[in-house]
Amino acid sequence: MLKAKLFGSSGIRGIVNADLTPTLAVKVGLAIATFGKKRKVLVARDTRVSGLMLEKALVSGLLAGGANVYCLDVLPTPVLAYLTKRLNADVGIMITASHNPPQYNGIKIFDANSTSYNEEEQDKIEKIIKNESFTFAGWQKIGNAFAVDGKQKYIEAICKAIKLRKRWHIVVDPGCGATHSIAPTVFRVLGCKVTAINANPDGFFPARSPEPDVESLVPLAKVVRELKADLGVAYDGDGDRVAFVDEKGRFVDFDHALAAYAAYVVGQNGGGTVVTNVEASMCIDEMVSANGGKVVRTKVGDIYITESMMMHKAIFGGEPCGAWIHPKFHYCPDGILSSTLLLKALEKEEKCLSDFVAEAPKYAIIRENIACENEAKHKVVEKAAERLKSAFPQYKDFSMVDGVRLSFSEGWILVRASGTEPLVRLTVEGKSLKHTKEIMKMAVEGVKKSIAEVKK
Repeated sequence: MLKAKLFGSSGIRGIVNADLTPTLAVKVGLAIATFGKKRKVLVARDTRVSGLMLEKALVSGLLAGGANVYCLDVLPTPVLAYLTKRLNADVGIMITASHNPPQYNGIKIFDANSTSYNEEEQDKIEKIIKNESFTFAGWQKIGNAFAVDGKQKYIEAICKAIKLRKRWHIVVDPGCGATHSIAPTVFRVLGCKVTAINANPDGFFPARSPEPDVESLVPLAKVVRELKADLGVAYDGDGDRVAFVDEKGRFVDFDHALAAYAAYVVGQNGGGTVVTNVEASMCIDEMVSANGGKVVRTKVGDIYITESMMMHKAIFGGEPCGAWIHPKFHYCPDGILSSTLLLKALEKEEKCLSDFVAEAPKYAIIRENIACENEAKHKVVEKAAERLKSAFPQYKDFSMVDGVRLSFSEGWILVRASGTEPLVRLTVEGKSLKHTKEIMKMAVEGVKKSIAEVKK
């Protein structure tokens, strides 16, 4: 039986052969073919071991619905999104669980303009699946499947738009994911000296977690230091996120990188709107404002960032996880594109990476996750809202754009249900670490009490 909500903030995602089965993948394919009579569909996958199994099932459903399917093999998500628009397809489908562990996989859908399906479109797909109101093609109109290699078009597009003067020494860490081949190639074509590590495709992700964070990138940082490289770049499992290590071998804080680059873009454009989510640091607002721009905050998830960017005609958008969106190119977060554009920014500013991000104000920010069943996490957040307002009567602003966000004179707290995992996520930022820790401790207690209450 279909669970209450199939789509999360980043498409369909779950544990393989438990939440996400080949049976469900067939139905998703049929539903997509049924919805809007899609006729030309691109399909790609990341390196996960379950990818080919789910691709075959998904393609079967698409063919049964009369769609012609162009299989792109293993590609990063942003490349699939870009090619969907470039090749004039009706829809692009990516089989990936992005940064999640290897036992997870997912299905993400893009429209003809390379943007993720919004909630309304996802709900329509979900309704077709729930009601099994599929439209099967007649036997003579069953679709055809074709194998296509489109990555060269993406490489050419980046290298046509970006020209580098300096021969940067870049250490590239694809983490055995979908960027394993294309990322090193892009940097080499741009004239960089490339040292690639963890560049063998492996869906078990044996080298490191598919989520590039400060812990998983310790080996990358060591290589950058030992080789005296200019910087290190790492991607998540499907390449829509990027993380940076500076020339001193230090992990670059996601918020600081986002703030510095957002401020740079605003400065280059003489103003403009930047979109980020409710979890992002207040240092972004300060740096963007200082350069004559403004910040709009939205729900967590690139779907919501994209929608808001289009609505506000934003010049840049991103989330503090390394997912940056560059609307001049396309509307999908793109790790490879982001890392090449950052190099261009460093050249224009004549700065090394550590100096580029040094201007970002450094505040204490703590993030914690608390396990909570998917069926209960939204109720828990609702109950936690009242507890938090009582615990922090000094709050100045209260928002429920995504979860519960309380702002104070010295910082803010956010409690929200994860859109992809059975977790309640807590984020606290303050101008002193001691105060931030105290707020987090009280917030964790409030959320745990709310979980216990919901379980009764």
